[in-house]
Amino acid sequence: MPLILDGTTGVTFPAGGLGNPASAVVGLTDTQTLTNKSVVATQLTGTVAVARLPAGAVLQVVNAITTTYTGITGITFTAITNLTATITPTSATSKILVVISIGEWRTPGNCGARFSIYKNGSVLLNVGDEVNWNGGGSGSTVGMTYAYSYLDSPATTSATTYALFGRKVQNASGDLQIMPNGNAHSTIQLLEIAA
Repeated sequence: MPLILDGTTGVTFPAGGLGNPASAVVGLTDTQTLTNKSVVATQLTGTVAVARLPAGAVLQVVNAITTTYTGITGITFTAITNLTATITPTSATSKILVVISIGEWRTPGNCGARFSIYKNGSVLLNVGDEVNWNGGGSGSTVGMTYAYSYLDSPATTSATTYALFGRKVQNASGDLQIMPNGNAHSTIQLLEIAA
């Protein structure tokens, strides 16, 4: 392919060439590596492949908030209303960080509570019995807030549902109230973490 040098119009490079699309500059291959070059952020388009992100990067976040009341009167685990979220991991090697915050009351105040995180309908983690704090007397109503987190390895790219269940520690009078009077909120967050 000739190089045309014209004293009137300047230098003309032929379009195309081996390994080059039409109108590309001759001598450049299809894939180039930038070395010591600057790229303006506005010139960047597209997305970065998940596989290119470093371990520990947050790939996606799913969040659910509830202000719906749930009353628990027995020692059988009961689903906390609307405190559930579903995430579909982008990679089977990803971790899922489950973060839960709970607002609750106990009547009487010495009615202990226990919570469990469920995954796809089965127990993933029993977070333990809470201290039976009487809050000044067995007839008192005690308000508490708890936060839990757990790093799960679901090893799947299928939709995975996490939920919170709760129960009383002992079958005494009174009840465990999640989101009493609708004046507080509880949350569940699912963060996909690159492995």
